[in-house]
Amino acid sequence: MEQNVSTVSPVKKEKSVWFYAARRWQLYIFLIIPVIYILIFAYYPMFGVQIAFKDFVATEGIWGSKWVGLKHFQKFFSSYMLPRIVKNTLTISIYNIATAFPLAIIFALMINTVKNLKFKKTVQTITYIPYFISVVVLVGMIIQIFSPVTGLYGALYRTITGSSNYPQDILGKPSVFIHMFIWSGRWQGLGWSTIVYIAGLSAVDPELHEAAMIDGASRFSRIIHIDLPTIIPTASILLILDFGSIMNVGYEKVYLMQNSLNLSTSEVISTYIYKQMVLSGQNNYSYSAAVGLFNSLINCTLLVVVNTISSKLGEGNSLW
Repeated sequence: MEQNVSTVSPVKKEKSVWFYAARRWQLYIFLIIPVIYILIFAYYPMFGVQIAFKDFVATEGIWGSKWVGLKHFQKFFSSYMLPRIVKNTLTISIYNIATAFPLAIIFALMINTVKNLKFKKTVQTITYIPYFISVVVLVGMIIQIFSPVTGLYGALYRTITGSSNYPQDILGKPSVFIHMFIWSGRWQGLGWSTIVYIAGLSAVDPELHEAAMIDGASRFSRIIHIDLPTIIPTASILLILDFGSIMNVGYEKVYLMQNSLNLSTSEVISTYIYKQMVLSGQNNYSYSAAVGLFNSLINCTLLVVVNTISSKLGEGNSLW
């Protein structure tokens, strides 16, 4: 009696990552320059973070400087400036997110509903142009327009009131600074911030709108139930990134708009670090590094927390 020998097919060996990398080696060559750039300019400078725990002296170098532990952090936490600069930084950042995030989505949805292609492109071009104006030029425009002496604001005041007196300097009012800072930023960056959302809306299947129109859905209903859900994942990622940099208020524009009158609301962590490191005339490099490290730790913590919350609320709406 002949025995039936069962033939077992050999198990396919799973191919390694290196196998697929070797097949597409041309693509990885393109990554060499960006990786080197990140290593040199992003990771290598992190070596210098240790000066936050030392009394850094330039002539002795990083390794030769005396280790002092948390001395500079304790100095910052006991500083009378801590509550003010943290409050100002958070106020500006939250105000910025609260205005920039919804306005960018609304504006993108409005542009997407425009049927006239020529008008649509014109509006996009006009709203994109301010983004390419430098911060120095933008602040110069603000100062020139709202100057009580030589600006448009002062000229209109004297014309309307018929008075020869100059109006109050609104750029020196602490309560006006934050609004001037935020809404000038909205004028400059609103059009540019819609690019990602418009790109996401271009992926919407036109047949969905056609089917909804057949069912009698209004334009507003189609925006709410078709367009908006399409860009929610993108909006979630961008919102997480915004919260991950909530303590980073760029010092250039703040510093240029800052003066002795509005300092109570315009002094933020970035300008405080700059003044301590550059303008103080003292050896405050270690103290400035400690403040900057504290700022980065807060950002990192917020990034992880917001990403965790987002991942629990919606699948796929997180960075990891």
